[in-house]
Amino acid sequence: MKADSDSVDPGVPEALPRTLVRLREQLGVPAVDSLWIFPPFRRGRREQGLIAVSTFQPDGERRGVVTVTYSAEETGKGITVDASFTREGEAPPDRFPILMKGVVLRGGEERGEPREVEIGGSTENFDQLLEEFPGDWTPASIAAEAGAGQATPP
Repeated sequence: MKADSDSVDPGVPEALPRTLVRLREQLGVPAVDSLWIFPPFRRGRREQGLIAVSTFQPDGERRGVVTVTYSAEETGKGITVDASFTREGEAPPDRFPILMKGVVLRGGEERGEPREVEIGGSTENFDQLLEEFPGDWTPASIAAEAGAGQATPP
């Protein structure tokens, strides 16, 4: 599949924000330094994506590297989003641009360049990213939906 943000394939518009909510739950916003969101592969109502995450480490000098891959499908019965988190290792912060270029090269240049989003451990920055997507992705809203028995973002 070719990544193409202008594609006629709609993909699963809720896939990325649902994955970001899972990322928030799994890693915690204070641990997140930066995100690199790669353009997803879309085919019809299916989507696969990749997010690379730089996480703060106790020594303050290095950053952890976590990749989050997701696959999503929208059917007449609802939306499924499966996310997988992999700790890849550690690197100095100045190495991340080179690491991301390597990911692009390995994935094929047609995949496209990732969007870098600086979080800096800030809940406000993370929430601003989620505000770019339709819907309410706040923890309170997700908890309220879960309490109502509805399908919840992640």
